[in-house]
Amino acid sequence: MPPQSNTTEQFRSKAMSVFAANQVKTDPDDLANWGTDWTRSFKVDPLAIVFPESVDQIVTLVKLAPEWGVALVPSGGRTGLSGGAVAPNQEIVVSLDRMNKILEFYETDKIVHCQAGLVTQALQDFAADQGLFYPVDFSSSGSSQIGGNIATNAGGIRVIRYGLTRRWVAGLTVVTGTGEVLRLNHGLIKNATGYDLRHLFVGSEGTLGIVVEAEMRLLPQPSEQQVMVLAIPDLHRILDVLRAFQDALELSAFEFFSELALQKVLAHRDVPRPFSKASPFYALLEYDANRIDIANETFESVLESGCVVDGVVSQSLSQASALWELREGISESIASFTPYKNDISVRIGEVPGFLEDVERIVSQHYPDLEVVWFGHIGDGNLHLNILRPADVSIDDFYQRCHTISPELFSLIQHRHGSISAEHGVGLLKRDFLNYSRSDEEIQAMRALKRVFDPHGILNPNKLLAA
Repeated sequence: MPPQSNTTEQFRSKAMSVFAANQVKTDPDDLANWGTDWTRSFKVDPLAIVFPESVDQIVTLVKLAPEWGVALVPSGGRTGLSGGAVAPNQEIVVSLDRMNKILEFYETDKIVHCQAGLVTQALQDFAADQGLFYPVDFSSSGSSQIGGNIATNAGGIRVIRYGLTRRWVAGLTVVTGTGEVLRLNHGLIKNATGYDLRHLFVGSEGTLGIVVEAEMRLLPQPSEQQVMVLAIPDLHRILDVLRAFQDALELSAFEFFSELALQKVLAHRDVPRPFSKASPFYALLEYDANRIDIANETFESVLESGCVVDGVVSQSLSQASALWELREGISESIASFTPYKNDISVRIGEVPGFLEDVERIVSQHYPDLEVVWFGHIGDGNLHLNILRPADVSIDDFYQRCHTISPELFSLIQHRHGSISAEHGVGLLKRDFLNYSRSDEEIQAMRALKRVFDPHGILNPNKLLAA
């Protein structure tokens, strides 16, 4: 990649050969907005933002980028939490905002062919209009985009039943770093013709190619769901509760959060506290409403055993929504604290011992800081959020947390876990990749990067260090 020597004026002049004037933004406020993601903790310094409106425009831009001496940062809804969509070094941000259409619906196959900029909730709403269901869901569904979900293999709140985004990608159209357009799998269920490159691009964080279109599978609408929130006296009892309910019925979600997390939500949103008496931890369960009798019997069993001390069950859709707010409102309620986020996972069976290890590190290194626990414990995914005190600068705070991270990641490595369960690696976890991937795996990743992006123009320094 040649040294970058473009000025904003030089790039705008070049870009006018590809884009209309309203497809290029260079205003400082626009650069700050589109040049970052939800981390808000990295330097943001893009050269320009471009808004392609077709695959052909993206192909042309990718082919011209090496000649122009610019790198490209693919950008979706910018809801990421690892710095994967940050443009810190005069890159061109390639926003998919205007490529947001549903192109075709294959009713028999229950497949939607859409552009990558389609907002997740728009796909969910379209599915509902067809009497169908798109199951990948999370708190950022109203702003995240399908292309970004694919690039990070997004998970969310119902992974325990429906799996990650990868499971629902029936086909992909990708523009590689050489400007080639790959149309992968075409929505087939069976296709035993060699390497399935579709899966290579899922989770690649825009480092191998720009996802421009996708064919996404839909499901029949699930039966009505019921939500139960449980008060749990001890963190280590949560897995006992999970086992009890999984033995009795199929769960759509099993989430947990701490009392501190609940306090932050209650201070931020107008929702009632679920119980009159606080508890150290809480679990939120979702399951088919027609299994209410079995769910209630299981609740009585875990109550009697002391695994839970109280519980509440939704009696209406509005109450179910209010209970979900207790969990889904956490990220937004702590955003103003600029939290240092640890998105980690181990095998479910490893969770109890891992929690003990993590609690020891947290109490040792962060006794003076607020630490918010929550996560999708039903799939082994824990979110450990360390909140920045108001009188500490972002740089100092992140440096402290970053210094301590290797000790936490060593525990994860010992248990063959992941330093990033669902938020990706981006800039935040890039230097710690070796805690989850072997040297041989990292070298294989680098080799793939050279094949699909030989000029090094796609999301440079993300996932893999230069």
